[in-house]
Amino acid sequence: MKLFFASDIHGSLASAQKAIAAFEQSGAKYLILLGDILNHGPRNALPEAYDPIKVAELLNQYADRITAVRGNCDSEVDQMLLSFPMMADYNLVMLADGRRLFLTHGHIYNADRHPQLMAGDVIVAGHTHIPVAELKGDYYVFNPGSVAIPRNGLPASYGLLDANQLSVISFEGEVLAQTVLN
Repeated sequence: MKLFFASDIHGSLASAQKAIAAFEQSGAKYLILLGDILNHGPRNALPEAYDPIKVAELLNQYADRITAVRGNCDSEVDQMLLSFPMMADYNLVMLADGRRLFLTHGHIYNADRHPQLMAGDVIVAGHTHIPVAELKGDYYVFNPGSVAIPRNGLPASYGLLDANQLSVISFEGEVLAQTVLN
């Protein structure tokens, strides 16, 4: 099964459209949103094509395929616009091979602060807007970057889990980070 990860849309319709197009082309069954979906937040500049209502309308068309967690810029008002739950601080996904994906935004739980994990589990978080796919000790850390407001001069990106490979990919197709789950 292939999973598609997007984080930090921040209400950008142009970025949400790119993410949905990439999701459709990827062949992934499920879309995992890692928070900061509709709101740009007070520390970020207004993203390109800022239109939270239209972003909600677009994402709601995929509600049956979305698993989402709350980001630090998400609120109960945002949830009122969305047809899928997104107010949990974390979610767990069990993979067929027995490993767990600990899904979170990254502002509360992250690679350095998280519940006890088993060897081989994966912490999946956004928040920093910086792509990561690596083994850290006996667990993996995965951050798909940001689809709307990338940092450190990096391009906008998304993540894929395909078989046992985690990849962060720019919308231009460049692999920014990658690791194989052993």
